[in-house]
Amino acid sequence: MERASSWLLQLLLFLAAIRLARAAPQVPCYFVFGDSLVDNGNNNDIVSLARANYPPYGIDFEGGATGRFSNGLTTVDAISRLLGFDNYIPAYAGATNDQLLTGVNFASAAAGIRDETGQQLGARISFGGQLQNYQSAVQQLVSILGDEDSATNHLSQCIFTVGMGSNDYLNNYFMPAIYPTSQQYTQEQYADVLLDQYSQQLRTLYNNGARKVALMGVGQVGCSPNELAQQSTNGVTCVERINSAIQIFNRRLVGLVDEFNTLPGAHFTYINTYGIFEDILRAPGAHGLKVTNRSGCCGVGRNNGQVTCLPFQTPCANRNEYLFWDAFHPTEAANVVVGRRAYSAATPSDVHPVDLRTLAQR
Repeated sequence: MERASSWLLQLLLFLAAIRLARAAPQVPCYFVFGDSLVDNGNNNDIVSLARANYPPYGIDFEGGATGRFSNGLTTVDAISRLLGFDNYIPAYAGATNDQLLTGVNFASAAAGIRDETGQQLGARISFGGQLQNYQSAVQQLVSILGDEDSATNHLSQCIFTVGMGSNDYLNNYFMPAIYPTSQQYTQEQYADVLLDQYSQQLRTLYNNGARKVALMGVGQVGCSPNELAQQSTNGVTCVERINSAIQIFNRRLVGLVDEFNTLPGAHFTYINTYGIFEDILRAPGAHGLKVTNRSGCCGVGRNNGQVTCLPFQTPCANRNEYLFWDAFHPTEAANVVVGRRAYSAATPSDVHPVDLRTLAQR
């Protein structure tokens, strides 16, 4: 009990510190690519079930329901403050030219490496679409800074985080009634297909100025409340069939990082999100969390496949003790743990080869 209370105090002090931080950023800009784990509003104005711009989402966020799939901070919000940014990195949708200089968030809920991933949820911006938006942003930066050399130099100093792949499993491979991929490929073959496409996409990012790039591994999707409810034998044991497939992808992703680090000027790294969540699940109390019933903090609906929070429902009061906020997405408390360990590795296995604090200094 004392250990949990001590951790809670540390969490509160950490949140206060990053919200009050006014130090100069360690890098001039931070660009974010990903899915609903880090989307902060790009899906708000598109026709999609994958939206979170309504209460109780954002109940603990100073801006309210902005489109973040959390009660408060996302992982990249925590990272941005640890990097020294005064403001959270804004969504690309509606971003100003001044904001482009310090970085924007291109992430879109339900997005995947594959273009068809998540299509049953409606509109979304796949990783390919996010890269197109990034290329448009680069051209704007060239205009703002005056020439391509200035833009190239500016971007080479920025941090980029890319977190893709979760939906390619959750909303594609393990949804055989809608997608044929699990009939077409074994788990090993699917990981190879995904990584081949991902590699090409990341090369586009590199060719457009990105040099300091952190690839976020796919987390333990098989331990999410939705998968426990739908596929676990007892509602508590994680779904090994899903997690084993994700581990294959993650292992190949580490190899991809090593390949990219052979390119001129490239500094790629891997963030072991899977392992960090495994630590939390193994000893939630050590992180100030309770994962007793493996449920989300907010009430969720399942009509038409929707597993997001029911609008305006009152969530649990002890949100800081929960790992999951809704059927898939972590709470602010869990996001802060992941963000902190991505920025400053707690164990050697958290990152490969370096954490974000070290990457910023490269």
